[in-house]
Amino acid sequence: MSGDLDIHHGGAIAVDTDALRDVGTRLAAVGVRFADARAAIARAHAVVAEQPGFASVDAGALSAAGDRAAVLGGECGDAAVGTLLMADAFELVELRAQARAMGLADTAPAAALQARIEHLTASDERIATMADWLVAGWKGGRFEGLGEQYDLGGLMAPLFSGGALAGILIGLGTVRPGMTLRGVADPVTVAPVRTSTPSSAPSSLADAFRRFPTAPGAQVRIEQYVMTDGTKRYMAYIKGSQSVGIGGAEPWDMRSNTQLYTGEKSASYQATLDALEAAGAEPGDRVDIVAHSQGGVIAAHLAMESEYDVQVQMTAGSPVEPTLDDDQLLIQLRHTDDVVSSLAAGGSPDGTGSPDSFTAEREADPAAGLQDLLLAPHQLDAYIETAEQVDASGDPRTAALDELWSELDGAIEITATEYHAERDG
Repeated sequence: MSGDLDIHHGGAIAVDTDALRDVGTRLAAVGVRFADARAAIARAHAVVAEQPGFASVDAGALSAAGDRAAVLGGECGDAAVGTLLMADAFELVELRAQARAMGLADTAPAAALQARIEHLTASDERIATMADWLVAGWKGGRFEGLGEQYDLGGLMAPLFSGGALAGILIGLGTVRPGMTLRGVADPVTVAPVRTSTPSSAPSSLADAFRRFPTAPGAQVRIEQYVMTDGTKRYMAYIKGSQSVGIGGAEPWDMRSNTQLYTGEKSASYQATLDALEAAGAEPGDRVDIVAHSQGGVIAAHLAMESEYDVQVQMTAGSPVEPTLDDDQLLIQLRHTDDVVSSLAAGGSPDGTGSPDSFTAEREADPAAGLQDLLLAPHQLDAYIETAEQVDASGDPRTAALDELWSELDGAIEITATEYHAERDG
């Protein structure tokens, strides 16, 4: 049995604070309406009691209805207060994260940020405590099941716990604004190995994660969509690691993993850029991304520093979390018992990306067994199962993805090219 699916905005942030405040305001308005109804019922009850002509009216039932309206009004009022308090707590988590990012900067924005933090904490002493609870709850659940896997009597424990510890202590699990890849990538040669014309674009999250390249040796698939107005847009499907070697012909190896995680350009990153260029993508073109594992790090930097217009990024088991802009949609699939995903240390408490962005998270393999030695929670098949659960969830946050599928469905021509890359020399 797989763990329950949890869909949230990322980190300790569950919802958009403006939307939550809107809910609180609406609840308060409903409470007022119930109070008005209670007053109207009381007036009707008084008329019934004073006029003999209304003897057939059940005055007791009328009075009980008034009492029920009063109770419902009180419940709505309490729920409104609690919802607005929660919105303030979520905002405080976000503001504290922004303040940490600014450091000790002595600027007007930093001063305004600090003033808002002080206003929130002074307005109600419960808000700071609730914000602390939110972050503590996120920290407590982000690695659920990671330490409960089959570890050969303790021999494998360092593997399962090491990723989470590294992500927390080294602090490289979140790609912060301005963190661009350094150095020069190993030289690579990229060549197309298969071209096809798919009959349709992806129509669901699971469908997208099933479209990784299948040609022997191919690591990247680029789909080009020609839209009705003649413009072209692209979707890049980037595989995870293909070798545990270090520095051989395969660019998607442990050398590239280490380079990307520590902020250096890798042969796999350069190969992805070369594949996009070979497919016809030009600077400024719309390029969305679907990526697994190491591909998630490549996707993060494509979205944050490349010359392409990356508006949507979907990752599974990525060892990092990018810091995207408010107009970039980020969909992350994470398994709390995935040692590779744990390198992201749960991401950041404040989440990232547009308000429609979300992280779908679950414990993929609660049962301890030999499959844990093969990192079963990290395998693509397990993440496709999670994507299927997201598709079937009916969660309103998937609406932005539905818009994407609808847009791609409007393409008049689709060309898919799969590329194989090798390090030179």
